Amino acid sequence: MTPPQRAVGTFTVQMKPQGSPAEVAVGGTPLGRLSLDKIFSGEMAGTSQGEMLTAVTPTAGAAGYVAIERFTGTVHGRQGSFVMQHSGTMSPRGGQQLSITVVPESGTDALRGIEGRFLLTIDDGQHRYALEYTLPA
Repeated sequence: MTPPQRAVGTFTVQMKPQGSPAEVAVGGTPLGRLSLDKIFSGEMAGTSQGEMLTAVTPTAGAAGYVAIERFTGTVHGRQGSFVMQHSGTMSPRGGQQLSITVVPESGTDALRGIEGRFLLTIDDGQHRYALEYTLPA
């Protein structure tokens, strides 16, 4: 494996609702499904497409989501694709928890064997990322 590396930059995201929200029993939490389309700039340059499932409760600030997306482009100039898996929760009492990891063995071409995690911050509406990763030597 190569030493751990860090690719940083920004991305834009467009989310589109897919279908109608799942029916909810009285007092239940609505479930939603959205498509994701992202454009990445910086040391990770390319696009991604994915699907997100959400549960947004009636309590302000309480929600959960899972998503899968496939990135296609370059990371530090190495061309290929890989898949990322998301799991996130928000609680008005406990803040946020977010985990975005590269799905093992999902890398192709010059990104074959990539492992790592994707860190996300949003500042003044700007999405910033840091991909911490390793690749086979």
